[in-house]
Amino acid sequence: MRVTTDLWVSALLRRVFGAGGFAAVVKRGATEAGAVFVLARSRLGELALFGPAPQTSYDSAKPDERFFSLVGAGDDAAALDARLEREKKFDPDIWVVEIEAGAVPVEELIAVKTP
Repeated sequence: MRVTTDLWVSALLRRVFGAGGFAAVVKRGATEAGAVFVLARSRLGELALFGPAPQTSYDSAKPDERFFSLVGAGDDAAALDARLEREKKFDPDIWVVEIEAGAVPVEELIAVKTP
């Protein structure tokens, strides 16, 4: 049985708050299986947008793990917002979670696959 998106996002929020950071659900999507996008904001104002990794990135040894890949980064919030708007038009059931991880690297909070 796969973990629902709602439960997974709740666990992410707990991990972020437990690490001394801040997190908020910006857009709530489908409870059961919505795709999740994570917008990570550093304390210096830098942004990084992580989206679901391609299906080829999934590990058969960890079938329930959610993997992410870097979709965009920089300090241009408008460009990342535009990307999220395009994603919402494509799939209105997406989740958007914004986090400020604090002292913990984002890669310790979500599983990030690099190309």
